Amino acid sequence: MNDFFKDIIKTTGNEYAALVSDGIEGADVDNFVDTGSYIFNALLSGSIYGGLPSNKITAIAGESATGKTFFVMGMVKSFLDANPEAGCLYFESESAITKQMVIDRGIDPARMVIIPVTTVQEFRTQAIKVLDSYLEKSEKRPMMMCLDSLGMLSTTKEVEDTSDGKETRDMTRAQVLKAAFRVLTLKLGRAGVPMVVTNHTYESMGLFSTKEMGGGSGLKYAASSIVFLSKKKEKDGTEVIGNIIHCKNYKSRLTIENKMVDVRLNYEKGLDKYYGLLELAEKYSVFKKVSTRFELPDGTKEFGKTIMSNPTKYFTKDVMDILNECAEKEFKYGNVVQTDNE
Repeated sequence: MNDFFKDIIKTTGNEYAALVSDGIEGADVDNFVDTGSYIFNALLSGSIYGGLPSNKITAIAGESATGKTFFVMGMVKSFLDANPEAGCLYFESESAITKQMVIDRGIDPARMVIIPVTTVQEFRTQAIKVLDSYLEKSEKRPMMMCLDSLGMLSTTKEVEDTSDGKETRDMTRAQVLKAAFRVLTLKLGRAGVPMVVTNHTYESMGLFSTKEMGGGSGLKYAASSIVFLSKKKEKDGTEVIGNIIHCKNYKSRLTIENKMVDVRLNYEKGLDKYYGLLELAEKYSVFKKVSTRFELPDGTKEFGKTIMSNPTKYFTKDVMDILNECAEKEFKYGNVVQTDNE
């Protein structure tokens, strides 16, 4: 049977065609990029040890100041830390990233390239050139690509019209974006390069107002995962010390859609890696709520604030492995089991 299919594959002349049993090049996800938050990892991949798919497009969308760039920078740091030889290409359309910001996030500036882009066409052309060159190399170093942000990209026509004093809107922008991501999706998969795209959201008009992502349907179809962010301020008394960021899985090919988690962004300490695990542990009775405290697996009782003030003490390797199984139940699609009667 295998020889039969292999003959068919050879007949197609498609170098990327293969038996599923041999693995699907460009589609199978072998590695993940840690996001810096265990619960956000679970939302994206179904595992607290997972995170960003290593060969897919992930979109992070939200209103202004919801932490989109902060999330992306955190992912870049995790990717570079896990791959000492790796580099990051950061397509930037907002002129917001500075050298000091990169250094403050703990990222080696010598391993990150900022590529300013103004139009969709510039981004498309430069990204495809890089990927084509990367695919031709015999020795490849791990690479990550980011676009921050899609919403700020104009088109060549918009730039030309502005120069000519015209105020007409370019109605072809959505089509240009769709064409760009059609090509990029396949090339990223074949190259094994993850891409993170930030985008803006807006409230749609109609009888029932819903949150939508700008830029047409191109990114919606191309992205493996789309996460919508919103936030509320976290206070210590009257002082604002950070944000609690609500993350909703708007679309996912790896995990259950419309799931929500909260992550904590502290202004001094950054992203709280363990935030959200206490709620997961309580839901699956790993930690049992007894009055105002939590009963731990060893029978001791502690307040939630005590646990979160020293998480490495309470979230041991054994506890984390159990929580990973809980995360799979919470976020991953269940397996379809056929019975003898089917």
